Amino acid sequence: MLTFVKLGGSLITDKRESEHFHAATMQRAAKEIATAFQRRTELHLLLGHGSGSFGHVAARKYGTVESVHSPADWRGFAEVATVARRLNNLVLESLHEAGLPVFAVQPSASAQCSDGRLDYLETAPIEQLLAHDLIPLVYGDVALDSVRGGTIISTETIFFYLAERLNPTQIFLLGEVEGVYDSAGAIIPRITPGNLNEIAGALGGSHGTDVTGGMASKVRSMVDLAERVKGLHIHIFGGTQPGMLEAALLGDIPGTLIC
Repeated sequence: MLTFVKLGGSLITDKRESEHFHAATMQRAAKEIATAFQRRTELHLLLGHGSGSFGHVAARKYGTVESVHSPADWRGFAEVATVARRLNNLVLESLHEAGLPVFAVQPSASAQCSDGRLDYLETAPIEQLLAHDLIPLVYGDVALDSVRGGTIISTETIFFYLAERLNPTQIFLLGEVEGVYDSAGAIIPRITPGNLNEIAGALGGSHGTDVTGGMASKVRSMVDLAERVKGLHIHIFGGTQPGMLEAALLGDIPGTLIC
């Protein structure tokens, strides 16, 4: 069973304060993943994390997602890549300290985009890592773009690309909220292509700075992904409550299901 898990930027950083890492939250998440990974031997994992107050703040400063053309733009492009990697190193260390066989994969090393669309990402190393029971770790990153010069690729974009090629059974998207809420503030238990338009008005943005869109854009992209990958279940739930991620990996999954 292949499961993708994204630790959202809102969960592991404070997106309203530049480069503020929630170390204790990340360490707890890493321990929960490690416990589930040890208990459930058939579980194969691919992990990802958002850029939060690291990459998003820098990307907003330089407008990296829109275009990279001038010398100043390219210096900003490099800065965004550096701060995104800085957060990745912090996440990697937390996972390693928890005893997980994790291997970081830098998306920008192979990603090629066209006007913001991810056209290519090398998957062979990720497939080989999974074949040897290692856990690939990807993250929101910069990418070269044939039209814009450069842009940003979110973790969801990377997951979308990989899911169509690796066929995971489930994707977990963890943030600071407990699921997708309706206009009355109740968690929507299930979203499908059939009811997306009905609940679309209740889908808001995200707290803090996020250059890749908020909850609405993420939900729409995941509904599209669920239509493309047969049998895929996508779960959006909170990661702030201790034990929630471990329970989900062991089969007791809360929040909103997208299928």
